[in-house]
Amino acid sequence: MTKKNALGKGIGALITDIQIEHGKLSVENTEIDIDKIEANPSQPRTSFDENALNELASSIKVHGIIQPLTLRETGEDRYQIISGERRYRAARIAGLQTIPAYIRTANDSETLEMALIENIQREDLDPMEIAFSYDRLMNECRFTHEQLSERVGKKRATVTHYLRLLSLDENVQQAIREHKISFGHAKTLAGIADHKLQSKLAEKIITEELSVRQIEELVNKLKQDKQKRQEKQSPKTEELPERFCLLVELLETKFNNNINIKRNTKGEGSITINFSSDEEIENFIKSLSI
Repeated sequence: MTKKNALGKGIGALITDIQIEHGKLSVENTEIDIDKIEANPSQPRTSFDENALNELASSIKVHGIIQPLTLRETGEDRYQIISGERRYRAARIAGLQTIPAYIRTANDSETLEMALIENIQREDLDPMEIAFSYDRLMNECRFTHEQLSERVGKKRATVTHYLRLLSLDENVQQAIREHKISFGHAKTLAGIADHKLQSKLAEKIITEELSVRQIEELVNKLKQDKQKRQEKQSPKTEELPERFCLLVELLETKFNNNINIKRNTKGEGSITINFSSDEEIENFIKSLSI
């Protein structure tokens, strides 16, 4: 069976795929009393813009709710939101008594998965919110990178780039959430292990209004400079004198094993006798007549 490409799918298609997989897809919707609906405690989004909610409420008063909510039954005549909490909150502001909804059969894991995926597909999410949602899907729904990329309809490399943002310094993460630095900037900073340097470069991006290309060039230069310093500080090894080579041959004959001698320009070095079993160690001892 040919695998269906998830790239470019909208939230409806993605959630539908989950429901088909679990055999719990329903095409009918019904009107549910708003007082019988409760929010999902695992809802990945915890903050809702008040002005945006009021604008949506005004639209709902005129046009109603165009896209039904997705709910699951939690008890007798009680329901919990799987997706659509923003519409639910706006409907309350608008004074609606009932809300159109699809009723799904879903356990906690499936509910969390659908809620997270709906959240990820929102256009106004910042990169950190997406990264946290991806992380929850991987840890709580036990997805691999490949499974996650299929579920959210993104390339695997894109998913990996978002997850790497979680390793950034807290100050950098905050700057991302405040839209002071872009996702492109953040991807570049995530390639730096030093948190202090990450934070310093983030400040530079903000104050000097550096482009993504400029910060990429700066980071590459810093890495090259660091490599040059390390090479300069590391004592160079030099070719062994002839008498050292004779010593290696003698030892290899004596111990019947691979011998390595390293020596730097300062005359410092080491002799290494490699072995692969206890029997070889016993042969070493016998050769030394210990």
